[in-house]
Amino acid sequence: MGSVPEGIQIRRLEVFGEREVQGLSDVLIDCVEGGASVSFMLPMTRDKAHSFWSKAAESAARGERMIFVAEDSSGAILGTVQLLMDQPENQPHRGDISKMLVHRRARRLGLGAALLTAAEQAALNAGKTVLVLDTASEDAERLYRRQGWQYCGRIPDYALMPDGAFCDTHVFYKLLAPGST
Repeated sequence: MGSVPEGIQIRRLEVFGEREVQGLSDVLIDCVEGGASVSFMLPMTRDKAHSFWSKAAESAARGERMIFVAEDSSGAILGTVQLLMDQPENQPHRGDISKMLVHRRARRLGLGAALLTAAEQAALNAGKTVLVLDTASEDAERLYRRQGWQYCGRIPDYALMPDGAFCDTHVFYKLLAPGST
């Protein structure tokens, strides 16, 4: 589970230069234009993507989240996932998985599983023992189940698809223990 495909590097972004923000923006734009319900509506502009990633980078610098990327041998970002660390004081053991995004040209190569494994390991290393996420994607749902996530249920009409249609979300959790990722 989660082995890194040949020629791909999974790493935590700790420095966000213009190259990283542009690469992350390219992935976000591609996913939204491909129909992913990940908080954005069409048209998905570069300004919206750049603003989101700039704010996410600031949040990462404050230790509120970790951002992981999958890069090819040229350094191009093909996918990303976030681990949201900043939780209420009564939930210091919990983290949220957010913005699992893989560029359409790089799907079905194992990048999602490798990114998820990296985020899970980082969560465990940070003392997190419970992770939660939600998804509107059937493909992502299959990935999470394969990676050992437990399905909680469906919330109807939870959000909008990029084109404005309502979509349900499916909620998952995973209990982490040493050696479980």
